[in-house]
Amino acid sequence: SPAIDHALQALPEDTAAATRAVLHDVFGYSAFRGPQAEIVTHVADGGDCLVLMPTGGGKSLCYQIPALLRPGVGIVVSPLISLMKDQVDALLANGVNAACYNSALGAAEARQVLARLHAGELDLLYVSPERLLSNGFADRLQQVELALFAIDEAHCVSQWGHDFRPEYIQLGRLRQDFPGVPVMALTATAEKQTRRDILERLNLDQPLQIRASFDRPNIRYSLLDKKQPAEQLRRFLDGRKDEAGIVYALSRKRVEQIAGRLQEDGYRAAAYHAGLDAETRRSVQERFLRDDLQLVVATVAFGMGIDKPNVRFVVHYDLPRNIESYYQETGRAGRDGLPAEALLLFGYGDIALARGLIEKGGNPEQNRIEIQKLNAMAAFAETGTCRRRALLGYFGEKLEEDCGNCDTCLDPPERYDATEDARKALSCVFRVGQRFGIGHVVDVLRGAKTERLLGLGHDKLSTWGIGKDINSDHWSH
Repeated sequence: SPAIDHALQALPEDTAAATRAVLHDVFGYSAFRGPQAEIVTHVADGGDCLVLMPTGGGKSLCYQIPALLRPGVGIVVSPLISLMKDQVDALLANGVNAACYNSALGAAEARQVLARLHAGELDLLYVSPERLLSNGFADRLQQVELALFAIDEAHCVSQWGHDFRPEYIQLGRLRQDFPGVPVMALTATAEKQTRRDILERLNLDQPLQIRASFDRPNIRYSLLDKKQPAEQLRRFLDGRKDEAGIVYALSRKRVEQIAGRLQEDGYRAAAYHAGLDAETRRSVQERFLRDDLQLVVATVAFGMGIDKPNVRFVVHYDLPRNIESYYQETGRAGRDGLPAEALLLFGYGDIALARGLIEKGGNPEQNRIEIQKLNAMAAFAETGTCRRRALLGYFGEKLEEDCGNCDTCLDPPERYDATEDARKALSCVFRVGQRFGIGHVVDVLRGAKTERLLGLGHDKLSTWGIGKDINSDHWSH
């Protein structure tokens, strides 16, 4: 493009100067943020890199600029077709020759993209991992000059990642098949084990490892015990009639129900999930970006790569299955740096539901990892300490002081000595045979006379009624 040509033509042979020129002339920024300059310079000089940078931290520039600086085409591996389209549209608007090559293209469009690839007309090409590793496409890449490989959402390569995808494992071949081409791995969410897996599976060559701070101090993290969640959501939205937000729920059915209620209440709201046709999903996304929609109620299918700076809140109607998802989804709020809120509605029933869904999986080792991550998410929800400290600690980052901007800092929970209550509860769990749910145990403690309880003879236990002076909500909690 003219902007790129102008940025590069009158430059001294200095990578740092070149990066600043492309940053300004192509992308319109006057300065890099955080570690971006170090990453861009390292990769532009041919080095491998592992980048951990929070949502909204500017990961895409870290591979887009080196791809423009180096000869050849930059290949970007992305797991989501919608994400590819958004990135490509933004690049085209900046005058960058970009395209995507995926299953959404018609035959004629696919041939046109391949022709441009072979003609050397592309600066960046976005592909899915399956398409990249197909024999025909890999052979084509051997015939063209490559600037770099950028593997976005790199946590997908690890079984410890929150969105493990088996097809990502094969990306380790890139280092052997294209030995002179720098490889970048980028993700917003990876704890220690996932980071180790990424390095090993992708065979990165002495990579520069950059871990930006995960702290988003402008986001207020808060939690409510889940009781009448529809009403809790309604109260939260009162006074936020003109603010943009996202509400996440776990099932498509619930997404539709919540969106319907919000529409009845006068909100400009729409549902978004994988069961909707592609045109409907595209329309919802574009209307939200234009502020024609105020609220999107979605499954986790919505939001990756969405660069909407004025999202003021994210509500989790249901408990996410891991901290990585929670962090990534809450990070879609407040990307403009202004105050934003992340509200989590937490009920113990959500843990049982999520555990049941995980245990239906066919891979025992993967199930074990996912349940471990679910337990960590539940522990985060139950913490009585600063939530930001707990959240950052999960990713290996230490916060020296309480944040002062979460519910436990702003309204510390009341504390009392629960030793005797805990003894009663554990004794009751033991005496009913350790095979009943919370509801039944609470009934025994409270001295209930349900047909089931009496039929089992649990009214004869020594723990029957020993907690009748305390209400059910207290025991359940």
